[in-house]
Amino acid sequence: MILRIAGFLAAAILLTACASLPPPQTVPSVDLARYAGSWHEIESFPNWFQSGCANTKAEYSPLPGGRIRVVNTCERGGRPVRIEGTARVVPGSNNSKLKVRFFWPFEGDYWVLDLDPAYRWAAVGHPNRKYLWILARSPQLEPDELARIRQRIAAQGYDITRLRPTPRAG
Repeated sequence: MILRIAGFLAAAILLTACASLPPPQTVPSVDLARYAGSWHEIESFPNWFQSGCANTKAEYSPLPGGRIRVVNTCERGGRPVRIEGTARVVPGSNNSKLKVRFFWPFEGDYWVLDLDPAYRWAAVGHPNRKYLWILARSPQLEPDELARIRQRIAAQGYDITRLRPTPRAG
């Protein structure tokens, strides 16, 4: 009985500590013209909507009115899967916070948490820290560089032990 109470208290303290984390910091600004183009998913937190995906990629391109076209692709069971949506910039964020919509009326937060100055890689996530993706212009990152990205993301309160490499299919 004492162990159950102690476990319950420990869980309550941990949940309170997690709930009290300040929102993660985004990069100061994002040049959307430089951000546009193809990105390979290197690692991510597992999520239901990408279950079974390999060779996951994202393509961003500008649309009229400042919006962004988002096309996510992957291979699932050897077959191509594609979903298209749009993103809009959150006002006052210097383009580092976006709202992405794949199905009306639902929008999701897309925050650029870390970004290479040459736009070779990016770490993006959700402010609730339940979603995280590490993206790169090429299908692989150098292990040392990936370790540094992980370290900076962990310092923002993301549980990097949840990161899983994105599978690569033939």
